[in-house]
Amino acid sequence: MLPLRYLYTLLMYLATPVIVLRLLTRGIRYGSYHQRWPERFGLFPAPGLNGSLWVHAVSVGEVNAAEPLIKALRLAYPHAPLVITTVTPTGSERVRQLFGDSVFHVYLPYDLPFAVRRFLLRVRPRLAVIVETEIWPNLYFACRRRGIPLMIVNARLSERSMRGYRPARGLVRAALRCVSLVAAQSRTDAARYRVLGAPAERVVVSGNLKFDMPVPAQAKVDGEAMRDRWGRLRPVWMAASTHEGEELAVLEAHLEVLQRLPDALLLLAPRHPDRFRLVEHLVRNLGFTAGTRSADRVPAAAHQVFVIDAMGELMPFFAASDLAFVGGSLVPIGGHNVLEPASLSRPVLVGPHTFNFDDITQTLVREGGAVRIESGDRLGAAVQQLLRDAPTLGQMGRCAHDVFASEQGAVQRVMTLVDRMLQE
Repeated sequence: MLPLRYLYTLLMYLATPVIVLRLLTRGIRYGSYHQRWPERFGLFPAPGLNGSLWVHAVSVGEVNAAEPLIKALRLAYPHAPLVITTVTPTGSERVRQLFGDSVFHVYLPYDLPFAVRRFLLRVRPRLAVIVETEIWPNLYFACRRRGIPLMIVNARLSERSMRGYRPARGLVRAALRCVSLVAAQSRTDAARYRVLGAPAERVVVSGNLKFDMPVPAQAKVDGEAMRDRWGRLRPVWMAASTHEGEELAVLEAHLEVLQRLPDALLLLAPRHPDRFRLVEHLVRNLGFTAGTRSADRVPAAAHQVFVIDAMGELMPFFAASDLAFVGGSLVPIGGHNVLEPASLSRPVLVGPHTFNFDDITQTLVREGGAVRIESGDRLGAAVQQLLRDAPTLGQMGRCAHDVFASEQGAVQRVMTLVDRMLQE
């Protein structure tokens, strides 16, 4: 196993020039990011921490999933410093929005031995908590060498990810043996971690943290205010977290909807900030009367499409919608979080590719809270049919919320595991 690990580390070093070039490119795209890229090599002023609780959440979705757990950790261990790491600038911004200066945020270092060593010496964690699926061999080996308990919580592993790990199966198995505990979202995820090499006795099923995410009361208030603004009888649907290749299908679907429901409104939220302007141009070039969150704040009666060009602000718009299509599912991205609309009793539409949230999505479809469409050209008919059937919309919304409510409790189960780990 040692030669394979050395080969992996050598490849990481050889990739460093490409990594630096990518950092410079991302710095151009995300403004101040270039000032912080040394953090990716463990270069940042030591914050003077000792015995910190470290939570790693790669990007926005993982930060949102980790939110209730981080709040529970802060409540249970008020004197322990909290360290949150992310990989993406959008994830970093979400940490700032949720927690401000109450936590220490830094970017996760690349999996280079010297960078990992610097990082661990600066934050001095008492416990490492990795959210969902981030397997970095050198980081894991370093935690074991320093006696830092390492947990993977809300752990999920798709069939596609398992195939991706196959070429380095031996190295991944060795890395997973450094993990003290894997708290999986579902039995399927737990089984896949065992197949990948996690010791069976260290894998448990704790449920999905996203079922415990807080539903902001203000989101409902803001959603109601928007409905009052444009008229409560107006048909409104939302396309959330869309990717390249999906917006055109969504806008073509909206054209179909407008033929039967001429006052319908589409709320369109692209997944990535660097595509906000591109999507806005696409909407306007197709002839829609459009508004944006940055320019107009809220939709007006005249808008046919409203582009939500902001991060972390989807909940009020879900609350203002009659139903929601969740993106990343018409293209093979694997789908995004279907629980946000479900938590607000909103029916859900998804495409064929939902392997990132497979168990949740299947449960929602089976229980009547979601509908799966086969392709983008079926989206318009599905939206139109549901918007014209208020009783079905209401029933689907209730079913979606029932699924959401029935699965809650993962945070408490994970906190029990954390307490036990810290006591040991």
